[in-house]
Amino acid sequence: MLSNANINAFYGLRREQVMKTVWDVYKNVGKPFDIGELAFLTAINATIGLMWGGKLRGREGAKIEGHFKDLSSQIMVLLARPNISDVFPSLARFDMQGIEREMKKILQSFNDLFDSVIELRKKAATEKEKVNGMSGRKLDFLQILFDLQNESEDSATSFTMEHIKGILMDILVGGTDTASTTTEWVMAELMQHPEKMEKVKKELCDVVGLNNTVEEFHLPSLTYLTAVIKESFRMHPPLPLLFPRCCGQSLVLGGYTIPKGSRVFLNMWSINMDPNIWDNPSEFQPERFLNDTDKFDFHGNDFRYLPFGAGRRKCPGLTLGEKMLASILASLLHSFDWKLPQGTELDLSSKFGLVVKKKIPLRLIPMPRLTNPELYKESLL
Repeated sequence: MLSNANINAFYGLRREQVMKTVWDVYKNVGKPFDIGELAFLTAINATIGLMWGGKLRGREGAKIEGHFKDLSSQIMVLLARPNISDVFPSLARFDMQGIEREMKKILQSFNDLFDSVIELRKKAATEKEKVNGMSGRKLDFLQILFDLQNESEDSATSFTMEHIKGILMDILVGGTDTASTTTEWVMAELMQHPEKMEKVKKELCDVVGLNNTVEEFHLPSLTYLTAVIKESFRMHPPLPLLFPRCCGQSLVLGGYTIPKGSRVFLNMWSINMDPNIWDNPSEFQPERFLNDTDKFDFHGNDFRYLPFGAGRRKCPGLTLGEKMLASILASLLHSFDWKLPQGTELDLSSKFGLVVKKKIPLRLIPMPRLTNPELYKESLL
């Protein structure tokens, strides 16, 4: 489902959402934008498009997609909220902070929305098949899951509708918040370091040109922008403790006995700021990733740098997330010049949670940068 072939097949949907964002910004140049919110809306619209092949038709479809955006924001707030039950499991049954009750309400809302989506999607697929036969089906993620469910009916292992809903929610939640958070941190660091911003702009001019809009085939050539993204991941890991692991059996690691069933957290923030590993770790230096571009990639091949985890438990949407993040950033930086609102000071403080966000949202004012204004309209075609 997240193979390179399928991800490449949905390039048009991703591009459409990024270009819609560029157009929306262009229509409101001179007004301040919340960068995190802007990136979040782009990412969630693209993710929804990937899941069921574009917009759901009609008023009901638009209403459903609007609810998804609200619920996705709410669930990330709850996931990031410190929970005393995680520290003292004996207190979990009391749900002293009400987090479990709130989460159950959100999950029920997700369940109801997925039921509506699946019903609409199946109805639309049936209508297409009647008109065009099997060739009329659009093979989006949801259709792939339907096919897997049909194939599992004759196998020993069943693949149920509950599995489908769980996978859809993982994609929806996991594919949006970290991308938008990292976009905000990258933009904040570039605003803090204008000389780095100028290097990114020059590279975009050289590779893309001010008479063109960014396409995904440009991204591999944007080596300095990639280094900026990597450095932002190092200084501001979206998941500083990654996701917890659980030991399947008791073992001894580094002289410590870890009992079976223990929950283990990997402190990536501490590793990323370790002076024994990184020179001047508290300084924003994208150049550290330019000397050997393959050494510190996103695939977890070097345990000193694991923004997406490593091994069998690394992020399954790594390739998709990397493409979306780079595309959003490259398009925003290439299409516009950005400045802080008058009288505003840049603040890089963060608030801790499952996802580490900026404490104060980054608000920036865009000004057109492309030579031909028609490019902003043409980008929608």
